[in-house]
Amino acid sequence: MRSKSQVIGWSVACAVLACGLAVAQKAEPAPPPQLPPSLPMFSASDLAAKVPAPKLEDVKSLDAIMHAAYDVISGPAGPRDWSRFRSIFLPQARFTQVGKGPDGATFVISWNVDEFIRDAGSVFAKEAFYENAIVNLPQSYGNMTQVLSSYESHRSPGDKPFDRGVNSFQVLNDGKRWWVVSIFWDSERPDNPLPANLAKK
Repeated sequence: MRSKSQVIGWSVACAVLACGLAVAQKAEPAPPPQLPPSLPMFSASDLAAKVPAPKLEDVKSLDAIMHAAYDVISGPAGPRDWSRFRSIFLPQARFTQVGKGPDGATFVISWNVDEFIRDAGSVFAKEAFYENAIVNLPQSYGNMTQVLSSYESHRSPGDKPFDRGVNSFQVLNDGKRWWVVSIFWDSERPDNPLPANLAKK
């Protein structure tokens, strides 16, 4: 049962809302919101000027850029081709990992392009790392596509994977080429198995 103060509070709120609706009905339609002049907006040529020139075979199709995203981070211990890496991602791309720590608490780590290159590069310099897609499930609308891409991580090609999980890729086609906008991933765990439609080809 509501208290007297709660009833009064709701009554006042309803009265204010009714008054606001009455005023809105009499007022002229509001003009469309104006975007701030500093809002960054990019054309395809603007984006292309901000990254190294890509290999055409890396960005010509959805399948091609998905392959490139896995291929460019895979290899023996040592440096990666970070110029090629940058060429397939938007300059503002994000990389976000979600998972659970030993205590069961959820953690989130997020990087921009430079931060990812810094942290992943320090790992790859010391350790071999290979990753490949198991299943790619794309959904598209207009110029945007989301791909749920299950993955396997290896220390050498063909060995038993030490990690599996799902990458959520957001990619776009600007009419001339494909770009990766972001990658968001979570790893497989006993309480988080790969779903059947992503577990095998």
